[in-house]
Amino acid sequence: MFIRRIHKKQGDKRYTTTYLSESYRDKNGKVAHRHLSNLSKWPEPMIQAFEKMLKGQKLTSISDLAFSQGKSCGAISVVAQVAKQVGITKALGYSREAKLALFQIAGRIITQGSRYYLAHEWKRHQAVDKIFKTDKFNHNDLYDNLAWISENQAKIEQRLFKSRCKNSPIKQVFLYDVTSSYLEGDKNELAAYGYNRDKKRGKKQIVIGLMTDKQGYPVTVEVFNGNTADPQTVSNQLEKLKNRFGVEQVILVGDKGMIKSTQIEELTGQDYKWDYLTSITKEQIKTLLKENIFQLGLFEDELFEVESEGVRYFLRKNPARQKEVQENRAEKIQRITELVQEKNTYLSAHKKAKSEIALRKVNEKIAALRLKNIVSCSLSERTLSMQIDSDALEDAKKLDGCYVIKTNVSKKYLDKETAHSRYKDLAQVEYAFRTLKTTLENVRPIFVRTEKSTKGHVFIASLAYMIIKHITDATAELGYSRKFIFETLDKINYLQYTYEGENIEILPKNFLPEQSKILEKLKISLQ
Repeated sequence: MFIRRIHKKQGDKRYTTTYLSESYRDKNGKVAHRHLSNLSKWPEPMIQAFEKMLKGQKLTSISDLAFSQGKSCGAISVVAQVAKQVGITKALGYSREAKLALFQIAGRIITQGSRYYLAHEWKRHQAVDKIFKTDKFNHNDLYDNLAWISENQAKIEQRLFKSRCKNSPIKQVFLYDVTSSYLEGDKNELAAYGYNRDKKRGKKQIVIGLMTDKQGYPVTVEVFNGNTADPQTVSNQLEKLKNRFGVEQVILVGDKGMIKSTQIEELTGQDYKWDYLTSITKEQIKTLLKENIFQLGLFEDELFEVESEGVRYFLRKNPARQKEVQENRAEKIQRITELVQEKNTYLSAHKKAKSEIALRKVNEKIAALRLKNIVSCSLSERTLSMQIDSDALEDAKKLDGCYVIKTNVSKKYLDKETAHSRYKDLAQVEYAFRTLKTTLENVRPIFVRTEKSTKGHVFIASLAYMIIKHITDATAELGYSRKFIFETLDKINYLQYTYEGENIEILPKNFLPEQSKILEKLKISLQ
């Protein structure tokens, strides 16, 4: 490495730009130079001292040029550059609030500490000022920033949609699903008791609806009151697609609990005239079998298509799922059998024990395991007996592993294999929720109270997921976990030299092999 000065003249003024540079040989074997860092803002005595050190000369004119490890810059720089690549930086803008939002996104990805921790501890060890060019801020500024993010969410999502979906086909596919997230405390303005997917009994929650494009990148995220039913959230998404994003033709993909008859009527009605892709329940399958719309023998490992009254049905039996369901049912029946034996043993040893209570416990277990149509239990002279309806069991087995996907999309736009694949893409939304809720972005538990702070918090996590997904997809061939990637990048620190109380920071020349591979896959050069 060496110091290189480039002199330029502009009018009567002369300018000097000073670089830390290095020599290398190009593809033709010729010696060339590249700049590693711009040192123009350094005081000239520091540059001269640093130049002597690089040349191996003795430093006699300065009192101190000490080396130490500087702030971490690898992970935070990658987050900033990927945010720019996927359009988040431009969508947020370049105001102070936008920079704080980027800082919060980086904080959700690299560390899951509180906003107080981010503002007062974490940023002390990260090159925040250099990467995000933020002025001084504290945790209150970050809470205020959540309100700004919430208030500007529609505008930000519009900009992102425009930049990412400008070359989309006529009929655009969108995937939609809903989850819930529990809250700490009960003062949140959106908190309510509802169907809790987190299995946190006694906790209030919020409901989160996430729509993604067919690649699984978030398009819009919305927070609802904790007692909002899944299908009730669909209307909002249709309105946003039409009025916020200006989409003209839509294929909305959602599961059977999301897109029901009411939602289908709205989707296909006069206001939208759009298309849907969903699945149907086992009871609906039985009804269609009775109506002879399709027959049981059509369920095979290969997809089979049936069309009736403008609706296309795609039938399939998944052998792996069939085996899994049957093994699971057999295990449940065995658990009931063991419970009956346990209760009979107890009743025999305890003459005063009430047999009616034992019977009730067994029947409650049968109901909890959803086997009431197959298994029953009776009581005779303080002895419990379990009965299995063999006809009902055989009837249940007929549909094991069977499923039906339905759509109103014509074959012109969607063949059966593509339709099946697009429905299976819902797994990408489920993956997004798992990532949002339990891994790096860790949207839960939620401690904020106001509606705006809650919505801002969730939107920050959604934007963080966009960055995570881009990095995960780009580095998939490496086989590294998300946690490993960011822990590895976070170990890249500036090299810091101190001269008369002032710091000189430069990037290290060499990285660990894993760090280099990650940066190469992301097509990122740290600066």
